[in-house]
Amino acid sequence: MPELQRLRAEHAPAVLAFEVANRAYFTRSISDRGDDYFEQFTERYDALLSDQESGGGAYHVLVDDDGSVLGRFNLIFVADGVAELGYRVAERAAGRGVATSAILELCSLAASRYGVHTLRAATSEANEPSRRVLLKAGFVADGPADPAHLGGKQGSWFRRVLVRTGPLNGRSRTE
Repeated sequence: MPELQRLRAEHAPAVLAFEVANRAYFTRSISDRGDDYFEQFTERYDALLSDQESGGGAYHVLVDDDGSVLGRFNLIFVADGVAELGYRVAERAAGRGVATSAILELCSLAASRYGVHTLRAATSEANEPSRRVLLKAGFVADGPADPAHLGGKQGSWFRRVLVRTGPLNGRSRTE
């Protein structure tokens, strides 16, 4: 059973293998990371870990039973209680509900662990599978996205308000 794990240093080889193996697949629907990404992978990966440690974001990988990475799920904290979600799933896992399931788990973590009340995600018009995943995960369309945010492609923002319940003086509360 795949497990969503917070990004750690020891994930680096599996993350690189995931990115290399799926590069052509990803470029069919999102902008290519470019050769520089792969040439500077170690520095970029270390920067992600540093950003996570300093509280700028929370980065997760979906790890398969064999230790391989099936997906990446990132939260970038952009404002008090608001985060942007970015994700990508391996071609071999696409269409099996893996992305939707991981995003639903991340929504719960975002609210309970990171104090996020609103998630935003942008996707291009051409990336219909990503749009379907967001809708299945409870996101709603939230207006056009700046093409600069989507590698020059036309697209839309999606938003999900997160609900967290828990005790408050013996009563339940919703945030």
